[in-house]
Amino acid sequence: MTVNIDNLVTSGTFSLDGGTWDVDNNVWIVGNDTECVIIDSPHDAAAIINQVRGRKVLAILLTHAHNDHIGAAREVAAAVGAPIILNPEDLVLWKQVYPDTEPDRYHGDGDVFEVGGTALLAIHTPGHSPGSTCFYLESEGT
Repeated sequence: MTVNIDNLVTSGTFSLDGGTWDVDNNVWIVGNDTECVIIDSPHDAAAIINQVRGRKVLAILLTHAHNDHIGAAREVAAAVGAPIILNPEDLVLWKQVYPDTEPDRYHGDGDVFEVGGTALLAIHTPGHSPGSTCFYLESEGT
């Protein structure tokens, strides 16, 4: 089984508590040659969609909902036909960017997302934000 782990860096701004900063953000695309998940969706929808390279996107998994990690989420989701999945403890942050919508689904500690013959385990890691989550790819030890 070959697992593809693609990394894309997008640039934009992060705003919080009255300040705004220029930032670079990682997008991780995990899967195989036919299907994948996107982890985080910042700044540049076109670049993210291009990086998918025509694969079926099963989900957009969000590590947290600061604006620099979700700014392109709705546009990417519409383009690739995938649900946006967020830890519900970050809904207040989501609403700052998308006040009239909610994510399509919610993930919690221990949820497993199967993709391309492997699986990602959601591990709730509050601190950076209330709903911060890491996605552990056991097959790769990362």
